[in-house]
Amino acid sequence: GSLITLSCLSHRAVCQVISSAVPADSIQENGTSDSSWITRLENNYGFYIGLGLAVFSSFLIGSSVILKKKGLLRLVEKGGTRAGDGGHGYLKDWLWWAGLLT
Repeated sequence: GSLITLSCLSHRAVCQVISSAVPADSIQENGTSDSSWITRLENNYGFYIGLGLAVFSSFLIGSSVILKKKGLLRLVEKGGTRAGDGGHGYLKDWLWWAGLLT
């Protein structure tokens, strides 16, 4: 299990967590369930939701970089001034804007 260190002003204790258990009386109160469907969903699928969000966000970030880079390369092919040299022609390119908004 996990080790937890608890400190007070004059004492220090190290506890080992063997298992987590929910007391039966805290689950039901007045005949209703204490945990909502959102809590049950997060407990069951929280890892998969987080993994899906991480993969999706990395896809969006990667595609954003690629689209902006392609927009800048199109500007160079047309003979425009590069952004590093003070040019602002990339602001007129729809591909660069698509990358920015992604």
